Amino acid sequence: MSAVFDEPNLVSAAGLVPLMRLAESAGLQDLADSHLSVPTDKGANAGLKVASVVAGMAAGADSITDMGLLRHGGMPRLFTGAYAPSTLGSFLRSFAFGHVRQLDAVASRFLTGLAQHSRLVAGLGDPQGRVLIDIDDTIIEVHGYAKQGSGFGYSGIRGLNALLATVTTGQAAPVIVGQRLRQGSCGSARGARRLVADALATVNKLGQHAGLRPLLRADSAFYGRATIVTAINAGADVSVTLRLDTTVKKAIASIEETAWATIEYTDAVYDEPTGCWISRAEVAEIPFTAFCSARKSDQVPGRLIVRRIPDLNPKADQGQDTIFTTWRFHAFFTTTDPGVMDTVTADKTHRHHAIIEQVHADLKNSALAHLPSGKFAANAAWLVLAVMAFNLTRAAATLTGPALAKATTATIRRTLVTVPARIATSARRLTLHLPLAWPWQNRWTDLFTATCDPPTAITY
Repeated sequence: MSAVFDEPNLVSAAGLVPLMRLAESAGLQDLADSHLSVPTDKGANAGLKVASVVAGMAAGADSITDMGLLRHGGMPRLFTGAYAPSTLGSFLRSFAFGHVRQLDAVASRFLTGLAQHSRLVAGLGDPQGRVLIDIDDTIIEVHGYAKQGSGFGYSGIRGLNALLATVTTGQAAPVIVGQRLRQGSCGSARGARRLVADALATVNKLGQHAGLRPLLRADSAFYGRATIVTAINAGADVSVTLRLDTTVKKAIASIEETAWATIEYTDAVYDEPTGCWISRAEVAEIPFTAFCSARKSDQVPGRLIVRRIPDLNPKADQGQDTIFTTWRFHAFFTTTDPGVMDTVTADKTHRHHAIIEQVHADLKNSALAHLPSGKFAANAAWLVLAVMAFNLTRAAATLTGPALAKATTATIRRTLVTVPARIATSARRLTLHLPLAWPWQNRWTDLFTATCDPPTAITY
């Protein structure tokens, strides 16, 4: 029994052809060449090196070593100039904080280019729609003490802290419009003001929204005057969870009992404190001024919207019913116009903020499974590149129709990228022989047709 592993004409990631053609149309390589100024020979040909890392991530690489997949089998016949993993590692380790900010500018402009060549942000210009911007952080676990900036944060896990901002419309899946890597022990709100400003500026570049004001959603960690005022000054409304401090509790206590409106959840919600599934809640609202202890010019008027849920007795199944109903409260502050969003609509809209957690999970299941370097700036650059790969796969998926428009990166990679193909050459023309009876043939062909103009032929 023997095995043969050398097949020079086999391409296992043929789907990278239309993806990288789309990246080329969006100006990835040119943007990196014009904006990155990484010193010495390590920073030479920055555009090709950035494109190589993004291509590797789109194909499934989650470490520097994995970038070698771009140079195996028949890949060099389709992609010329892909750098070795060691060269890409040296390139990333040469980054300083200023170079990471330059790469942020590349990512923002690259996203704008992708939006022009796909339906990545479909519905952004819909006068009746609303652009939803979510901001949240997540801990990326690391091991050992070699990682610069790693530490134990609020989660109790050693890692680095990634702060992300996503934008969602009613017709498109979330895309990432801002990112920042921070020390693992920092607070959630650190740097949020700058990220919010950058994210809203990017949203404005994606297209002038002629309808409702964008809505920034966040949890209680981001309830701070600097972040909220920055969003409002940039032309956005806010919807931010509040901690139940004395001021908020006093406001809740002043709500009349007749003001509470019963709402039914679309799906039952699992309540961890009681270990029960809850499908009923009530909401009410009251005028509220945020930061009332500050000077008058720094105060922000708005609405306090409160959802209350019955606090079920854990011994109710033993016949020990409560004498009267007790409630648990969840409150958030919003500046939205009541004529645009009533109490129930505002509550439902705010609860959908949890969608950003799916983006966190998606990134950690792909390029952010690891932070590959011991240098903090290199890992910060890796985060930006992972975001660019994330947005690229989303843009490619929208070109295949609605079925994959909201799919995860793993699904997109399985159906559109990791496609085994055999290369044949005839009359100086490359032909990709793709699998027979392939279930995603039509979707891949649509993507290829939308992004690739000859001289590559495909057969099944």
